[in-house]
Amino acid sequence: MSTYLSAENLGHQFHDNWLFKNVTIGINRGRKVALVGVNGAGKSTLLKILGGTIKPTEGKVVQARDLNMGYLEQDPNFKNAVTISDYIFHADDVQQQLIRRYEELMENDPENTKAIEKIMEEMSEVDAWEYEYKIKTILGRLDIHHLNQHITTLSGGQKKRLALAKLLIEDPEVYILDEPTNHLDIDTIEWLEKLLTEGNKTILMVTHDRYFLDNVCNEILEIDRGKIQPYNGSYGYYLEKKAEREAADEAAFQKNSNLLRKELEWMRRQPQARGTKSKARIDAYYDLEEKTKNGGIRDKVELSVKTARQGNKIMEMDHLYKSFNGNTYINNFSYIFKKGDRIGLAGKNGSGKSTLLNIITGALQPDKGSVVKGETTVIGYFHQAGITFKEDERVIDIVKNVAEFITMADGKTISASALLTLFLFPPAKQYGFISKLSGGEKKRLQLMSILMKNPNFLILDEPTNDLDIDTLNVLEEFLTNYGGVLMMVSHDRYLLDKLTDQLFIMEEKGHVRIFNGNYSSYRLELEEAKQQAKKPAPVVQTQAPAAKKSKLSFKEAKELEGIETEINNIEVSIKDKTAQLDTVGIDPKKLDEILKQIEVLNKQLDDKSARWMELTELNEG
Repeated sequence: MSTYLSAENLGHQFHDNWLFKNVTIGINRGRKVALVGVNGAGKSTLLKILGGTIKPTEGKVVQARDLNMGYLEQDPNFKNAVTISDYIFHADDVQQQLIRRYEELMENDPENTKAIEKIMEEMSEVDAWEYEYKIKTILGRLDIHHLNQHITTLSGGQKKRLALAKLLIEDPEVYILDEPTNHLDIDTIEWLEKLLTEGNKTILMVTHDRYFLDNVCNEILEIDRGKIQPYNGSYGYYLEKKAEREAADEAAFQKNSNLLRKELEWMRRQPQARGTKSKARIDAYYDLEEKTKNGGIRDKVELSVKTARQGNKIMEMDHLYKSFNGNTYINNFSYIFKKGDRIGLAGKNGSGKSTLLNIITGALQPDKGSVVKGETTVIGYFHQAGITFKEDERVIDIVKNVAEFITMADGKTISASALLTLFLFPPAKQYGFISKLSGGEKKRLQLMSILMKNPNFLILDEPTNDLDIDTLNVLEEFLTNYGGVLMMVSHDRYLLDKLTDQLFIMEEKGHVRIFNGNYSSYRLELEEAKQQAKKPAPVVQTQAPAAKKSKLSFKEAKELEGIETEINNIEVSIKDKTAQLDTVGIDPKKLDEILKQIEVLNKQLDDKSARWMELTELNEG
């Protein structure tokens, strides 16, 4: 198997600290590898080195001759490109330049039929139409439409999607992807997932999206304490093997620690001037010391803060309307929040999710309707823009600006420094500058600042961006046990499935649909509806052909006549019961009763459908 890319004895320093040393990696054709590790471990730095944008402190990277490699950075560099067209289309690619002129004509001068016909003929001569369709599909799926738009006018998310579009159009031999799902909605992530798993693509990527990682990659490389640990398998396999390895490491660590204590006692017992100590034993002591000084299972982030007391009235949204530039994003939406609500917001980018959150927090006023917040409701809002930290501030000062002492969930009070330690900011980092933190560490600090205020109504807008998987696992554990109301916008399907049991789905024309269930349940319902729509409508014969004699008994024929009506009636009942679930402020007992009724009706529907198929096959056999 040919090696596209190899790294030998890589080592890299950042702010006088070694991120990793003696790292050797080989990326062969067809491998789909995910790079994982905690924030600050050096994942993005390693990708930059392999992608050729920075040089390692030591070691070297070797590429195959004439390798076509594509690298998607977290913050893409557009070099000298002014417009989207400049960036997407290569000046020396005949097909691409014809497609560029055709697309620009269609957008800016669609009445110029003579010029359009001429360019269409030229495209046919070089077989560019299939390529044009591919480019248009990729740009459309990534919501890129106006090719003359200046890149400087794009948002951070639009720039990331533009860089991804160029990479997919070029279809390189090696894809190096740093957080490819950031700024994509769930539909687009699922489309990208299919695209990357088609064919024999070679991929090395960093992503926090566990469903995406598990579906695309079949190999994991973990950066742990400056070393690379390989796992040949899916993300689920990696978790299983990592747990086994850590258990073995912990056992070895305990054994080494006990030996070290005994050796230390022996070293101390010996007279200082005595020169006859066993050299082998002294060497063994220092070897043990090396094994244990960084040992033990790596610390975990601990999120456990007090939640403010919540009264009976939490928040009521009454007939909300909101429009921008003639587009309606929220159209007559009402909801009364209940204790324990765990709500996910779903919908395409630009469908109004952040708009609804901003209305709830009071950052934005509705055009009509009202939001009434309960007196005891304390909102914590973790949003995409984040808190702007001053780069020359120290980490400890950020926390002390909120509070010197913090009350934890168990009622104990701890200092700002102690809380930072729980959040994996050791003393060396606490007194360091914000400028030295990674993007994920800044996000963790932002989250910590919000939780310190003890909110009982927590709103998370894309909380997973830039957080490592370890931190996400602990954040999920905290949110699973969180007693307040939780609202979340996330393109992370895993997170939505694990933490929410109800969805607000932002649909067209500002309609907000309330769905009882998690995201996978919603997608399953959509898929079933799509399959149902594909089925041809049953042909109902008002009169059976006289020539064909029924093979059923008289009783069975009568049963078949009536069973279709019964099935229709059951389906209507299920639809009615399901609609009742969307009733605002429904009593929990009533809700439970309706769910049980739906369960019984579904069982009846399965039984009747099975019997209908049995009788139909018997009659036609």
